[in-house]
Amino acid sequence: MTKESNTKADEVQPNKELDMSEILDIPLEEARNHLSQLRAEERLAWAFGQFGESFALTTSFGIQSAVMLHMLHTLRGGAEIPVIWIDTGYLPQETYCYAETLNNQLGLDIRAKQSPISPARMEALYGKLWETNSEEDIEKYHLIRKVKPLEQALNDLNVQCWASGVRGNQTDHRRSMTFLDQIRGRFSLRPLLEWTNKDIFYYMQNNNLPQHPLFEKGYSSVGDWHSSAPDSEKTKGRETRFGGLKQECGIHVQGLLGDGI
Repeated sequence: MTKESNTKADEVQPNKELDMSEILDIPLEEARNHLSQLRAEERLAWAFGQFGESFALTTSFGIQSAVMLHMLHTLRGGAEIPVIWIDTGYLPQETYCYAETLNNQLGLDIRAKQSPISPARMEALYGKLWETNSEEDIEKYHLIRKVKPLEQALNDLNVQCWASGVRGNQTDHRRSMTFLDQIRGRFSLRPLLEWTNKDIFYYMQNNNLPQHPLFEKGYSSVGDWHSSAPDSEKTKGRETRFGGLKQECGIHVQGLLGDGI
């Protein structure tokens, strides 16, 4: 129990086995420039061609997740690409149902991953970390339930590059992202980085994709049931998450205890 209570014992170590300079066929800046000239679907195809079996997607089955998943569905050979879904054990009922709906419609290769520490065990050891109004406790929650399970899944699948649906207008941190960044010993692809809310809306409409059930209840961003809220006059998007203390969850940030899914 002492070891599990030690923050350093919970740190996420970078994947040290990969030599980033040897993974890409071209220099990183050249790859970024090339990706900036492509459409989102073409960026996925480029990454699949570059990394092959070492390429994966991540999804939260959130409000806007259907876009990337549909692009994967239409990609030639896309059925071979695993989709990593980090199930925290605290997702709303609507999210679990939405995941089932999209999976049935798109035929995805979903790899659902959870922390080895169950929600009940975590609460017994550390309490309800989201109720303390402490940024440190929220970071610990994210590390246990999201970051470490993701890193384990990426290791198990030998992933060198993973794609996510993050967009630059979602948080201050994401405005600093590029289409291809290095993070914890891997590459992270952001095909939708420059997309707007309107781009998301019209893509879903044009491709007859179902909306997340909580979208109609005013949610523009949804994560865990205890730390998500509909938009209001004061808060919108990721500002509604974790009482506004944290906009990111650690997945998209370099380092041990960072910020993002």
